[in-house]
Amino acid sequence: MNNKTKKLVLNGLMIALVCIATMTFQIPTPGTNGYVNVGDAVIFITSILFGPVPGMVAGGIGSALADILSGYTHWALFTLIIKGLEGYLVGVIIGSKNTLVKSILSTLLGSITMVFGYFLAGAILEGSFLVSLSSIPSNSVQGLVCMIIAIPLAYSLSKVDYIKTYRSNVNS
Repeated sequence: MNNKTKKLVLNGLMIALVCIATMTFQIPTPGTNGYVNVGDAVIFITSILFGPVPGMVAGGIGSALADILSGYTHWALFTLIIKGLEGYLVGVIIGSKNTLVKSILSTLLGSITMVFGYFLAGAILEGSFLVSLSSIPSNSVQGLVCMIIAIPLAYSLSKVDYIKTYRSNVNS
């Protein structure tokens, strides 16, 4: 299988995993007309293991698809941008050498980006920055929980021979 095919398959797989993780563990948040989920953990793992572009693609498309399939279509365009940016930033900060400090800082910045992005999106959808403030606590908890899930999982997965081989083959 050539590198383009491998990248395409990886992106499709990670889009599906983000979508499934987002849809499987949803906790509705009535005050925001949204929901808390663990899809960010898969976005973080994708970005840490495979870089900014797969993180952006999986985060943006997978999360927006979950919004559409879950009946939150009014959030889908915002989600595409917010989660895509989140995945991209995490991957850029991690770079080619992942360390625990980089993992923590990158996922923290990704979480802050997500919280701020949904604050702005909520203000646009609700027509009020004041009303949108109610999204900050639940989105902050979501980001923190996903960091706690993603960092040790990404570290463990980075030791898997198949992932090491994939990364060296695609990046060469």
